[in-house]
Amino acid sequence: MKYTVKKLAELAGVSVRTLHHYDQLGLLTPSGRTEAGYRLYGEQELLRLQQILLYKEMDLPLPAIASILDDPAFDMVAALQQHRAMLEERRRRTDLLLETVNKTIQKLTGGSEMITNEELYAGFPKEAAETWRSEAMERWGKQKVEQSEQALRQMSKEDLEKLREEGSAITAGLISHMHRDIGDPEVQQLVHRHYLHILQWWGKKTEEGSLDAYKGLSNLYLMDERYTYVEGKPNLAFTAFLTKAMLFYVDSLSEKR
Repeated sequence: MKYTVKKLAELAGVSVRTLHHYDQLGLLTPSGRTEAGYRLYGEQELLRLQQILLYKEMDLPLPAIASILDDPAFDMVAALQQHRAMLEERRRRTDLLLETVNKTIQKLTGGSEMITNEELYAGFPKEAAETWRSEAMERWGKQKVEQSEQALRQMSKEDLEKLREEGSAITAGLISHMHRDIGDPEVQQLVHRHYLHILQWWGKKTEEGSLDAYKGLSNLYLMDERYTYVEGKPNLAFTAFLTKAMLFYVDSLSEKR
């Protein structure tokens, strides 16, 4: 079956102008044209557009998407499985975040105390919040943990939700790049996002001394698989890839300083 550009735009929920732009970039070219010169798209273009839109959900730029899809080693089934994992993880975190926001609204409108530590840590892997907090204090000290918590409490509910969503997007992006070398520019760009994201969770306003702490975090990831769960389960391959990419990032920046 063939689809006109208008029909494809309606099916995918995008504008005709967007499809024209993708064609101009060579990202999504029509399989043919009518006698009048109108674009026609087939099943393969439909599937490719699905991949483009899914990768856009992961905040990947169009050139990066094109590079992934045009890679001879690209496996569409494997890519769809990764997308599904990312979407399921996002749904799980969103459900938890909605519950947290609802509890916060109830407390604020009821004039009760600030949200509890367990509620503050909602959206993370299913571990007891106080256990995580105690372990963090043992590793990094009570003052640093409380500093981080205070910084998070000063954020708006919307900003905290965005921070959690950003973490999910970064994880999904890294998973989709696991077939690449850790030094690949796109991989390192994602690691840079991960680094800045971690600084926000730590409540750090400057990067002074943060690279060493980030390097130490990579060792923690290797020692404690809970910190790199995917879909609530350990993923040793992802942990290995992430920690190597983090160390490469730290070493690269250290050499420049």
